[in-house]
Amino acid sequence: MTIVSIQEIKKYHAANLILDGVTFQIKAGEKVGLIGRNGSGKSTLLQLIAGHDHIDEGMLTIKRDLRIGYLPQIPAEFEALTVYDVLAYGCRDLMLTKQEMTKIEQQMSSPEAVANSEMMEQLLNAYATMQEKFERGGGYEMESAIEQVANGMQIKRGSYERDFSTLSGGEKTRVVLASQLVVAPDLLLLDEPTNHLDLKGMEWLEQFIKRYDGACVIVSHDRYFLDAVGTKMIELEDGESQVYHCNYSGYIKEKEERLLQQFAQYKEQQKIIKKMKETIRQLEEWGRVAGDEKFFKRATSIRKALERMEIVKRPILERKAASFNLASLDRSGRQVIVFEGLTKKFEGRTILAQAEGSLLYGEKVVLLGENGSGKTTLFKLLQGMISPDEGQVELGARVEVGYLAQQEPVPDSKMTVLEFFRIESGLEEGEARNVLAKYLFYGADVFKPLQMLSGGEWSRLRIALLVRKKPNLLMLDEPTNHLDIASREALEEALDEFPGTVLAISHDRYFINRLAKRVWEMKAGTVSTYEGNYDDFKVKRAELLALEYTLASNHESHEHVMPAQRDNTKKTAADEKSRQVRSHERKLEQLESEIAVLEKNISCVDEEMLQLNQGGDAAQLESLWRKKEELQTNLDGCLERWIELSND
Repeated sequence: MTIVSIQEIKKYHAANLILDGVTFQIKAGEKVGLIGRNGSGKSTLLQLIAGHDHIDEGMLTIKRDLRIGYLPQIPAEFEALTVYDVLAYGCRDLMLTKQEMTKIEQQMSSPEAVANSEMMEQLLNAYATMQEKFERGGGYEMESAIEQVANGMQIKRGSYERDFSTLSGGEKTRVVLASQLVVAPDLLLLDEPTNHLDLKGMEWLEQFIKRYDGACVIVSHDRYFLDAVGTKMIELEDGESQVYHCNYSGYIKEKEERLLQQFAQYKEQQKIIKKMKETIRQLEEWGRVAGDEKFFKRATSIRKALERMEIVKRPILERKAASFNLASLDRSGRQVIVFEGLTKKFEGRTILAQAEGSLLYGEKVVLLGENGSGKTTLFKLLQGMISPDEGQVELGARVEVGYLAQQEPVPDSKMTVLEFFRIESGLEEGEARNVLAKYLFYGADVFKPLQMLSGGEWSRLRIALLVRKKPNLLMLDEPTNHLDIASREALEEALDEFPGTVLAISHDRYFINRLAKRVWEMKAGTVSTYEGNYDDFKVKRAELLALEYTLASNHESHEHVMPAQRDNTKKTAADEKSRQVRSHERKLEQLESEIAVLEKNISCVDEEMLQLNQGGDAAQLESLWRKKEELQTNLDGCLERWIELSND
């Protein structure tokens, strides 16, 4: 069932045409990824669907009584509420009903009501009406829904009574997003939902959206997230839309195929146009020489046919992207960083406890950990920005550090991009403009005031300044935040080719898989090391968790054995532990095999459906769709069991 239909809509911002003939539909239950470069109109499109703005041309149709959830900005009234009030904001009618029920309960327990049967009957009737309304609206499930979502979004119960206004920007974003997930509208519009979430929060949100009955439209640059949840991609490019019925990886493959096909069609049409123009020229020449009107008529006929021809646009096979030309003035020694026994406390809370690790020249390492685990603190300790309570940090010979902080607000300044860059880099105007052009600051963009920059533009400008210093150790705190996909890919390529050392904090799993050769995990104040990228880390962490669980279970059983029996049971316990670990590994391997087969089968069905869409009957298409739904249900079940086993 189509719940939103968009036909040839146009939208202007002042004199700028942002959306030009955008057309697509959203069906019930679809999980749509809305992708495109920064400034392509993604957030504008969400505002139009949400009814926060109006279209200038075209048609936007929304199903009657469709409940839409969308909170791109934090409403002013939230600042006066508690965290719990915001979480329950969408259920405020139910909260009022609950308050009425409590009030009636108090009245029924009063001596006056107990003594007056008529009054008691009236109160009971009123209470029954309120109770029915509360139950019909899902009131009894409200508390558990709030608790489930809050836990998943890592909003602690102890913060429920905290004033919303005292939260940080990231905390506010999580609470507001959670308030929408609690309500579970028919259509959920999410603008960069993974911002400010750590890996645990992202994985929970992925599973929530997969199981979510309603439709979702998700603006995101998180490619791993789009791969996990997306069933359809809509790309905005040059104001137009292209629809792809697949996840992000499928979109990449299909887009390349479409571009190559369009380029072949373009070249073929250009040959035909060239031949027609040459024919027109020859006919007109013959008409002049022979003085015969029929040649001119024939030329006119061909010219009209040429004018009626629908011209195939020349596709842009490779669009301009930021050029992060990373280089270092000098290489450092082989040992870049060594830290031992690092301990740091803030206000009685231990952030780091005897943490240790080392970094060698040329390594690409990514630091993972939950929000608040101490990742940024470790970065500051390694750079000497703060001092440890215990332990030491040693930098190797000739180490030049380039640091990109995560939290560096855009200056509230009227200074232009060009002025700021010239001051910070010491370059003349011509050279400064040449450098800025590599980071996508063209023409009038260099005269934009700093205070008007978007998050992505400010990130590109900071990276441009960092590159100018030519460090041999890059310490990057969430470097892909606010960057669009094209800029992320350009940065990944530059970092991959960078001859120096990279230590990055990131929750971008696609970025980690592309860059990392080693992963550090911050947990309980210590640093654990895993060889490989994010996918390797996931597998090894699951194996370790399974082993820890087995050891803990055996230890608990061991505590109940009499001392005289312990020596006799050591070998048996060790054998049992080994057996359980092998059994757990076999279950994981079996599930992974099932998942791979199901994903392959779904891909085959998708290909068959794509072929039928180009000329097949509806019955076959419906049969394939049912088959895909069945396969997808089985896949979701396998994935849930895999996650449960991985976390055991």
